[in-house]
Amino acid sequence: MKRVIVVGAGVVGLTCAIRLLEAGHRVDVVARDLPLESTSAVAAAIWYPYRALPQDRVTRWGARTYEVLTGLAAQAGTGVRMVPGTEVHRTPRVHPWWASAVPDLADPEALPDGYAHGWSFVAPVVEMPVYLAWLRARVEELDGTVTRLHLRDLPAHGGDVVVVNCSGLGARMLVGDPTVAPARGQVLHVEQVGIERWWLDSAGPTYVVPRSGDVVVGGTDEEGSWDPAPSPRTAAQILARAVAVEPALAGARVLRHRVGLRPVRPAVRVERDGGLVHCYGHGGAGVTLSWGCAEEVTALVAGEATEPDHHG
Repeated sequence: MKRVIVVGAGVVGLTCAIRLLEAGHRVDVVARDLPLESTSAVAAAIWYPYRALPQDRVTRWGARTYEVLTGLAAQAGTGVRMVPGTEVHRTPRVHPWWASAVPDLADPEALPDGYAHGWSFVAPVVEMPVYLAWLRARVEELDGTVTRLHLRDLPAHGGDVVVVNCSGLGARMLVGDPTVAPARGQVLHVEQVGIERWWLDSAGPTYVVPRSGDVVVGGTDEEGSWDPAPSPRTAAQILARAVAVEPALAGARVLRHRVGLRPVRPAVRVERDGGLVHCYGHGGAGVTLSWGCAEEVTALVAGEATEPDHHG
């Protein structure tokens, strides 16, 4: 058994903590932002490998996470549901590189006006406030801790102490990694008007993700922007694009506006360096890759080797 300090309390950090606790380690999670304050709390959180590479590792992590989330959807109180939906394109496309990570891609029954091609599949949709609370409760149930802590450097590590760095954008400062950068995502939450399917047009990106009490409508992908303030003009553009995909949104009451900064990197960094294990740079796919990455992190803490990181 090792003492493990997980830095970061978003979806990746909490999921890593759970798998490490289940493996018998003593685990403490420390973070500047508690789970409901994290970037993860803003996510529309539909399973989709967005802004995450390399393809082979992401497909493997994504497939495993899809499997785990499918199981969690059968449990009450997790905030996970399996929801059918369609990705649409204005021109014909080949199937996506991650297609093997989901059980099946099917031809859509119908496409919105102006779209020529697409594919449908059932995806896990995760209501993040519920799910993050469930993850934290699971950590604490396993005798782990979650504590607010402002760090200027990573905690000391070595010997029986391992630090797992799930700091997302914080890795720019904590490990001096300039290759991880923000990609600003703005979303709206609108009232639930009977929408039961998700829609995605990655060209926008435009997405419509139905939840039990609202619908998350997005979005933007502004790499390099640190601006946390929602833009009314951008919100109007997002909603107009979304109505073109899902006309039932026309006239839906806007409940709130949110902005999150995705931690984008040329490649997701999952590797061990002595008593330090890195797990950050998941782009817009933190939920999508979380369980697969957490299991690899657990193997790394146990001393098993993995593929090297070639991007930084």
